[in-house]
Amino acid sequence: MSGIRGHVPRPLAVALVVGVLAAALFGVQGTADAKTKRAKANKCVPRLLVVSAFPAEIGPLLKAAHVDRTVEVDGHQFFVGTLAGNDVVLALTGIGPVNADKTTRIAFDTFTCKSQPGIAGVVFSGVAGVKRIGDVAVPTRWTPDARKSWYAADPTMLAVAQQTAPISSPKLERTNPLGDPGCTCMPTDLVKTVTLSYQPDVTVGGDGETSDPFAGRALPCVPNGGDIFGCEPCKVQKRTVEDARRFVPGILPFIPNFFFDYLQNPQQTDTSYAAQDEETAAVAAVATEKAVPFIGFRAGSDGAGDPLMLPGFPFQFFFYKQIAADNAGIATLDFLSAWAHR
Repeated sequence: MSGIRGHVPRPLAVALVVGVLAAALFGVQGTADAKTKRAKANKCVPRLLVVSAFPAEIGPLLKAAHVDRTVEVDGHQFFVGTLAGNDVVLALTGIGPVNADKTTRIAFDTFTCKSQPGIAGVVFSGVAGVKRIGDVAVPTRWTPDARKSWYAADPTMLAVAQQTAPISSPKLERTNPLGDPGCTCMPTDLVKTVTLSYQPDVTVGGDGETSDPFAGRALPCVPNGGDIFGCEPCKVQKRTVEDARRFVPGILPFIPNFFFDYLQNPQQTDTSYAAQDEETAAVAAVATEKAVPFIGFRAGSDGAGDPLMLPGFPFQFFFYKQIAADNAGIATLDFLSAWAHR
């Protein structure tokens, strides 16, 4: 998700309040006997971990993937199969660095091999604040603390991304799709909105920043919460008792700040960074700790080039998230195809 600072934005507040009501009204309709599944993962096939923060981001990747099975651990779903010629595990990290750290660590703990890492590399595909809406940024390094420390993307992965960038750029979308906000499983490109005045492109290089607007807390997903705040990818989204039970206590720390401050001062993209988000550096930190290669693809949901001249984040994010998610997916899939055949 695009990087923000300070208080929780008002649209997020409204969505989460609605989620509280949904949990109360509908959560009990979930499967009463649903329990966390701790299925054993394949112990001998090293896989790429391909992650996104929220349902709209992972949608293009899951659509292109062949999923053999789903492994569920502590409420986190991992989709095991193949994508663009690679053995992969796909997962939603959830929004924010705390969620991203936890999900990535669960993946490394779950998918193991005896003689080598079970996770052979990590690829992030998502949206962010970048210099222009629709462009895809592939930073060479990421900071979680405003340039005090850095996590470097893998040089070999960056070299492959540099090779595929000219292939991906002409494919990137120019016209923003409405998407599927309610996760009704309608085609995300069924309704088009506005068209950018330029052809977006993929740029490899520069610095990425991950911020934590949630002050070290884990933002809970919303049961059946749509293509941003939902707990599962749209095509498998459901209401469950477990989601409701996690959501209600998890959201309580955020409630005092719901309706204050943020919309009065929309955030502008800091162009000194190639990309600003809320998850990538947290995932990169775990990959670095585990000594496996990492790369992040982040497409602009907020930045310059807005034909509607919306006042920055979160307004631009809510309107342009789908074109950004689609373009990040295009660049990621081209990279993965080349990575499989390198």
